[in-house]
Amino acid sequence: MKKLLVGLVLIGLCFGLFNFKGLASQGEFEEIVLDFREDIPISQIDNQLSAIAQQFNLAPQLNSIFSKPDNVYIVKGDRATLKALRKSPVAKSTEYIEPNYIYKALEVPNDPDYNKQWNLRSIKVESAWDETKGSGVTVAVIDTGVSPVPDLKQTKFVRGYDFVNNRETATDDSGHGTHVAGTIAQSTNNNYGVAGIAYEATIMPLKVLSASGGGTVADIAEAIKFAADHKADVINMSLGGAGESHLLKDAIAYAHRKGVVIVAAAGNANKNSASYPARYPHVIGVSALDAAGEKAPYSNFGAGVDISAPGGVGTGAGGILQETINADGQAMFVSFQGTSMAAPHVAGVAALIKATGVKEPDQVRNVLKKSAMRVKNDTLNHYGAGQLDAAAAVKLAVRGQISFRDFFRWLRDNGYLNPRFWIDGGAVALLPKLAMVLGSYLLAWFLRVYFPFTWSWSLFGGLVAGSSGLFFLRGFYIFDFPQVPFRIMGSSIPEMGNAIAGNNILNPLFASVLIPFLLVAFFLNKPVWKWFAIGTALGVAACLGVNAVVSPAVWGMGSGAIARVFLFVNALMCYSLAVLAVKVEQPT
Repeated sequence: MKKLLVGLVLIGLCFGLFNFKGLASQGEFEEIVLDFREDIPISQIDNQLSAIAQQFNLAPQLNSIFSKPDNVYIVKGDRATLKALRKSPVAKSTEYIEPNYIYKALEVPNDPDYNKQWNLRSIKVESAWDETKGSGVTVAVIDTGVSPVPDLKQTKFVRGYDFVNNRETATDDSGHGTHVAGTIAQSTNNNYGVAGIAYEATIMPLKVLSASGGGTVADIAEAIKFAADHKADVINMSLGGAGESHLLKDAIAYAHRKGVVIVAAAGNANKNSASYPARYPHVIGVSALDAAGEKAPYSNFGAGVDISAPGGVGTGAGGILQETINADGQAMFVSFQGTSMAAPHVAGVAALIKATGVKEPDQVRNVLKKSAMRVKNDTLNHYGAGQLDAAAAVKLAVRGQISFRDFFRWLRDNGYLNPRFWIDGGAVALLPKLAMVLGSYLLAWFLRVYFPFTWSWSLFGGLVAGSSGLFFLRGFYIFDFPQVPFRIMGSSIPEMGNAIAGNNILNPLFASVLIPFLLVAFFLNKPVWKWFAIGTALGVAACLGVNAVVSPAVWGMGSGAIARVFLFVNALMCYSLAVLAVKVEQPT
């Protein structure tokens, strides 16, 4: 009876977990994104578009002039249309079909009142200015646009783009983006108005939100790629919402690979989870503080929050003051509050850090987190790594050194010693790796049943190298130390190619029977190394088999049926190779 009850509980838990949609699917949308595979001809895409138009009475169109290389199309539709499209033959020709979620600006505006900028003093920006003011760094403000108010007159700008109206001039029609840009780089020491954090930095205005404050993930994703392609060093997104998007996640990964630091607001719903895009990997999620250094009552917290910064509370002196525009487009000083106001503080300090010579986004992220002012007993993760400290961040960046205490703090805050890592996707991300390891051992055990042999350390080494590598090292990071060695050591043999290239697409030369075959051929007559070669063949078989099910992305083959067949066939060939190699060892 006890076993039956335990079994029912486990079944119930599994059912609940697999049916829990969470924030990733709660967003609002009016359109659907169709991301067609890049390995299929244009004529086939045109046929699929015609089929959609006839079957669903829809008119697919490119999201913008920047969508053509990626084959990203948009159609009007609701959840029923989305479900039907995903079940239609069109799905086989796409990378994914997903909602074009609408994200919104996160500020709570207040009446204009200029008193003093308590927020800059609280992050100790004056001391940071002794070292750098952000010169040479470009910050992309992905928002409602930026208008040329008087206190941005001396601020440097580069060309941006208006993705809402598809034009080059990204003028603000809300006031939100101009306010955000002011926190980052308001003209300073000009005997007028207020100051900005990195006031010698350059602003790239990218409009993705309309005057009402809403915008789609397709526009946001294109703005991110635009910023990365046009030499932006930092991206600030004071926007967010519910709904996970592959398109947006891919764009963020693209910008991260190109060296861009990405910052986003956590959200203003006082929920135990940051909004998207703050929750995505490679994005620094920012919660908001009030003037007393406490979590602002509106600020989201918990999963996805990496650091906290001033966001303001109330009107007047309690808000974040910058010059922006009112509803009539007139310049005026206004105090806003929100995580939208907190994020540009972090983006501004990230610009200061980059100006010192720290270039890699992961390095900048770790400088921000290691230098943050710790908050004790933060059991609900209101503050992430702590409260933003511009002076300490710049000092650490300039010094470029890390003590053992800092190192172990990083382990605790950002990796395997941090319980939040396991709660917020870390354990889930490790599951395929664990499946590869276990799969290789199961294959070895199955082979041993029919062809008895003795377990050895060389065999174990081959199983690990072939199946998963030292995967716990793949995300490992030491300040100012190249990350490539850790990526390579943390990768299995099939993943070596993409680890070196810095992407997630398997190289068919590595993800095949080729390397195990060469190892077996070279080491079959070596008493010790032959078992390493056999273990490698089994490990690669397990790795390829898991990838065929979980993420069958192979260079030149896409991620569809062709890639799956290729991986499965090579997995079978690797196992067959191991069987043949073991047979040679058996006495006749």
